[in-house]
Amino acid sequence: MQCDLLIIGAGPAGLTAAQYGSRSGLAVTVIEQLAPGGQALLIDKLENYPGNIGAEGQEPKTGFEVAEDMHRQAERFGARFMSGTVKRIRKNGAVFEVATERETLTASAAIIATGTARKLLNVPGEAELYGKGVSYCATCDGPFFKNKRIFVVGGGDAACDEARYLSRLTNTVILLHRRDKFRAQKALVEQTLSNPNITVRFNTRLTEIKGAAGVYQKVAAVALENTVTGEKREEAADAVFIFAGSLPQMPAVEGLTLDEAGYIVTNQRMETSIQGLFAAGDVRATPFRQVVVAAGEGAIAAHCAAEYTQTYS
Repeated sequence: MQCDLLIIGAGPAGLTAAQYGSRSGLAVTVIEQLAPGGQALLIDKLENYPGNIGAEGQEPKTGFEVAEDMHRQAERFGARFMSGTVKRIRKNGAVFEVATERETLTASAAIIATGTARKLLNVPGEAELYGKGVSYCATCDGPFFKNKRIFVVGGGDAACDEARYLSRLTNTVILLHRRDKFRAQKALVEQTLSNPNITVRFNTRLTEIKGAAGVYQKVAAVALENTVTGEKREEAADAVFIFAGSLPQMPAVEGLTLDEAGYIVTNQRMETSIQGLFAAGDVRATPFRQVVVAAGEGAIAAHCAAEYTQTYS
């Protein structure tokens, strides 16, 4: 099977790349192991996507609805979608060989847009209360909890950044970190510790997220444990934002340059260390992971992939 551009992953970056690649006249195939839309499918109200404000008197479209629109739009321009899990990408001369669990596809250029998987705490109540007070994105869901009691879990840059964002929405943000000091950048740590709306609890681990009266309808309380003394306690909560880190997801690619966290390094044209192979979206080393950023990177990757195919094919 041969195409001009093969896109691995159908999140916002992959869907946008599919649209722009097809509009450039390329034969585009997109491989997605789950459903088109990626993590955007889990967003209840995609309030921060430009232009998505909803009609008068109506709510903004959900992430699922926006992803469906992007999927249909890409198909309308001619992109072909298939289901599969990519295991390996290999460049053989001028051709990319992309192996799935069933077959091997070939293409003149390829874009990796496989995104990330969030690290979970794997505590009772986390999965059951996801979307009911448990969140992994403060900018997405924080506005739903204005003036509420919010717990944030984590000790890195993301946890500090998101706690500071949430502190603009409420004066009761409790930041939990299981160690005795943050691993975030010094400037972020100083800003977090000096913020009057943030209470930092070091050496504290969240062990359970509880719903009201034992029913998983919405977050009502959290169970905590001091990692030094072993003391256990329970506190009321309206929301829990978890920033335990994320893990880039990608197939095996020999010779691909990654950063220290395992994300794909590219230049401004989304070009990786392998000529003709591009990366876009959350799997790429980037300072800001949002749907709008992923879409922009997908457009750039497709545009530059089209230029590449015109030059080398």
